Amino acid sequence: MYKESEKIAAQAGMFANRLQKRFRHLKKWAQRTEAGVFRLYDRDIPEIPLVLDFYGGCGNLREAALAGALYKRPYEKDEDDEEIWLCAMKESASGALGIGRERIFFKQREKQKGTSQYEKLGNARFTKIIGEKGLSFKVNLSDYLDCGLFADRRLLREMIRSEARCKTVLNLFSYTGAFSVYAAAGGAVSTDSIDLSNTYLNWARENFSLNGFSASVFPRMEDFFKENDNQSEKQLNRLIRADVIPFIEKAALKGLKRDIIIIDPPAFSNSKKMTGSFDLQRDLMELLSRCLRLLSDDGKIFISVNTRRCAITADETENKLGLRVTDITGKVTDEDFRGKKTPRSFMIYR
Repeated sequence: MYKESEKIAAQAGMFANRLQKRFRHLKKWAQRTEAGVFRLYDRDIPEIPLVLDFYGGCGNLREAALAGALYKRPYEKDEDDEEIWLCAMKESASGALGIGRERIFFKQREKQKGTSQYEKLGNARFTKIIGEKGLSFKVNLSDYLDCGLFADRRLLREMIRSEARCKTVLNLFSYTGAFSVYAAAGGAVSTDSIDLSNTYLNWARENFSLNGFSASVFPRMEDFFKENDNQSEKQLNRLIRADVIPFIEKAALKGLKRDIIIIDPPAFSNSKKMTGSFDLQRDLMELLSRCLRLLSDDGKIFISVNTRRCAITADETENKLGLRVTDITGKVTDEDFRGKKTPRSFMIYR
């Protein structure tokens, strides 16, 4: 039987080999498709339950970085032993790819209840500007479980850009605003991004600025609705701090209509800033029903469903709401996520 140190060394060797193989496979693809962040490893080896994303240009590994997490193990492991193991895996990744250990970040990923996946974990402020499909986004690799740009939504963002020309766009649960920036880059008439976090709204404004767009932050949804909503030729990008459900209700009363509605919600949220809680499995049909009141006659809803059991079915949605549902998951699954578990994505229309 292996001693524990020998077991860790063997796993570190397997991990290094897998990272090198994956990087060779993805390097040219990432450069060709301008994927500034991509999934490098996701529990490929069962004994090494890590997820790891690559950030930066493949041609300059000294400036690149890695960020990821250790999935919760199905058994208890001593914290000191776990730290020794993580250090060995970090050393292995550093040696395999030539990226300094100070540029590799591991966190603990568990089943999320509430908003903990978005809460701040530290204050190291290791940030980078990442290029993607001709656009630029700020990521923070050190201080949050999720770094600000979801690699698995890349092609869905690209689809939004291709659909956005001359359209009005509503982005619910907008996080750092990447969907909205893509829509603006695609020629949207306006984008409205709804999120409860001041931190993420300001982060979204930075992302707009990085790409040459201006955006206004509304600290209260009442401030937004007081504004004249006249759509002029000047592009308008608005970042609104609001709970999604009260915003939708107010917008419906005001007669607001949008051509594209983007829904990329957490699986569960019970933030103190919310009225009540949000459970995607429980509340999705009601959310879609409310969004329908804001959708223009020929509008489309794009939704990403990140739950273990899919919270949406075509028959149920068509029968209850009179909507058509197209599963677009295959169309928005990129090379680095082939064979991996990704959120189901749907396009919904009347």
